[in-house]
Amino acid sequence: MGKAQETRIRILEAAVRMASGNGFSGVSLAPLAADCDMSKSGLFAHFSSKEALQLAMLDFAAERFRETVVVPTLRSRRGLKRLITAFELSLDWAERAELPGGCLFYAAAAELDDQPGPVRDRLVELYQQWFESLGRIVNGAIEAGELAPRVNTAQFVADLWGILLMHRVAGRLLRDPAADRKARASFRRLLKNVRTEPSALRARLR
Repeated sequence: MGKAQETRIRILEAAVRMASGNGFSGVSLAPLAADCDMSKSGLFAHFSSKEALQLAMLDFAAERFRETVVVPTLRSRRGLKRLITAFELSLDWAERAELPGGCLFYAAAAELDDQPGPVRDRLVELYQQWFESLGRIVNGAIEAGELAPRVNTAQFVADLWGILLMHRVAGRLLRDPAADRKARASFRRLLKNVRTEPSALRARLR
């Protein structure tokens, strides 16, 4: 890896940490340059505009999410095990990715939802990719006979995402010490409603 690439990664790491704590639009070029111990013009040599920096931040954070959540999830056995792993790894991924202010994507979604442009478009694309991945994981559990065939995949993903969003509000905004326990209880209830009946599962495995 060349020096220019190393510097770019160092800038993005600092920018993502800053966005995690101050909000996505709270990343200012001057403080970021100071945090990276470089001049503002030096920063511009790597990112010609704030928009270019924001796009790179999203892709950098997406790669961190892929390493922290997606790759370990796909190592799990296809089916219900993989679905449970995806949920569990999503709960605390920001902390494990060393984002002190929490998930960058939640913050960006709140700030960019009514700001059309390339940055919002990229964020939408990243969200859609993850929802589609969750849908494939759910379908895998259905095909494995561990979730009922009647399950509406899109609705299940929406319900799951609702649990994760509530977990963030409870844990970070309300400082609820029971946020993890409540999220897991909600997820168990969601699964209970769509699990294959034991007798049906035994018949399928014969």
